[in-house]
Amino acid sequence: MVQHNIDFRIYYEDTDAGGVVYHARYLGLAERARTEAIRAQGRSASDLLADYGLAFVVRQAIIDYRAPLRLDDIVRVTTRLTELGAASCRLWQEFHKVGDAAGTGCGTLDVRLACVRATDGRAARFPPPWRDLLRALIA
Repeated sequence: MVQHNIDFRIYYEDTDAGGVVYHARYLGLAERARTEAIRAQGRSASDLLADYGLAFVVRQAIIDYRAPLRLDDIVRVTTRLTELGAASCRLWQEFHKVGDAAGTGCGTLDVRLACVRATDGRAARFPPPWRDLLRALIA
């Protein structure tokens, strides 16, 4: 299975008053990682919108927090596509602290994305070129 890895530094704006990454920031980091995984395949989410009037939306997200990330940590987000349907896909994302000898797993995200028409939000099938792009991430 193909996977995409990308590293992010944790900045002050990502943390709460205790210096620990605020829980919602994991969702933002995961979104950036998914965007870059698609970009690494030669397209961008804005291409889907511009060419077909379609967009990805999060339909479901289940997150499991395991260990805290803190200010100045480097986190590696690994993204893998685990399912591909006609108008949806499911991804598994893992958060690991980089530079930690143990490679601490800080959390996981199981996310289902739907493909929708931007004009009315109704579900739409992935166009064939996008099915091929996504299929390349799962193969």
